[in-house]
Amino acid sequence: MTEFTVEHKPADIVKIYPKASDLFKKRRIDFCCGGDRPLREVFKERKIDESAVMAELNHSYQNWRKEDHEVIDWDAKTPSELIDHIVHKYHSYLYEELPALGKFVSKIFRVHGKNHPHLKELHRLYNQFKLDMEEHSIKEEEEVFPLIKEYEENPSNELLEQIHTANGGLENEHDASGDILKRMREITNGFQPPSDACNSYRITYARLAELENDTFQHIHLENHVLFKQL
Repeated sequence: MTEFTVEHKPADIVKIYPKASDLFKKRRIDFCCGGDRPLREVFKERKIDESAVMAELNHSYQNWRKEDHEVIDWDAKTPSELIDHIVHKYHSYLYEELPALGKFVSKIFRVHGKNHPHLKELHRLYNQFKLDMEEHSIKEEEEVFPLIKEYEENPSNELLEQIHTANGGLENEHDASGDILKRMREITNGFQPPSDACNSYRITYARLAELENDTFQHIHLENHVLFKQL
């Protein structure tokens, strides 16, 4: 791959060039739940400056290629390998981070909510996201992922139908969680703390940005790699 064009899909670009996700987030281009559309359609719909984005994308990609990077070919991994990676990297992170970060979100709402009214909505959104993602992860581990591993060992049309039905529900849940993250980014000015923010405020926003990045990578790997193999 020497250069990306407007015919490429964001999800496919991120597979080849993972750091493209940073540019897409900055430009609010969905590479996750809605990442299966050509950039040309996204630019037209969102009235985005096509030439500026493509120039920035390809310039950063060419610089990145000159460096020594190990890029994992996730498409070459088996479903079981992908599942184990998702559970150990992404689910473990969520189980540990969601309760801990929730305390920070509650704290800044309690202390600064009077002067920063958007923190009330942030508190509500975060707790909905936390509930959704915890239930979603457990559902995957207890119900869906075992079906996929069973199908890998003993494929059958019946199992495949069960998996496709389950995956449709999971992708709908991914969309809902992605929408919550986008709204959180919107009301926090891209997770940029106000000038009068205390340390707790700044830590909360930094961790929310990290949570957003991790979750979008998590959903991307499931929607555009794991589920596509079935």
